[in-house]
Amino acid sequence: MADSSCMRRLAKELQQLMGEPPAGVKVVVGEEGGRSSDDMRTWTVNVEGATGTLYEGEHFVLQFRFSDSYPFSSPEVMFVGEHIPIHPHIYSNGHICLSILADDWTPALSVQSVCLSILSMLSSCKEKKRPPDNALYVRTCSKNPSKTRWWFHGE
Repeated sequence: MADSSCMRRLAKELQQLMGEPPAGVKVVVGEEGGRSSDDMRTWTVNVEGATGTLYEGEHFVLQFRFSDSYPFSSPEVMFVGEHIPIHPHIYSNGHICLSILADDWTPALSVQSVCLSILSMLSSCKEKKRPPDNALYVRTCSKNPSKTRWWFHGE
């Protein structure tokens, strides 16, 4: 059973995200989101590409998975479904190379801040292309992106 402080934090974050979601973000709750209302460990978040960006009008689905040690460890976050964004920091299997999901995670961050960072990453993209090591990474990576040892390159 999950730690009660973890569950309280998740309930608070869910309420905040549903009440005041960032533009282009919508949490899907209940059976529609692929989780029952009593399962706080997995969230589905719909993301819409911002107006005036390469992803305008496109819709994506993010999956958040939380361990008992959240918020002291980062959530597992990845794009799922048929439509994975083509982006230099997003692999074709949905894994996201984003420092706050790995080495730069702190308990001060939240689901909302992760969503904002991903929206910002998509909005600032200049060219739709996969990471240069996409084929090798997808063939050899763990199913859990949190288990990946990322090398962050500037761009």
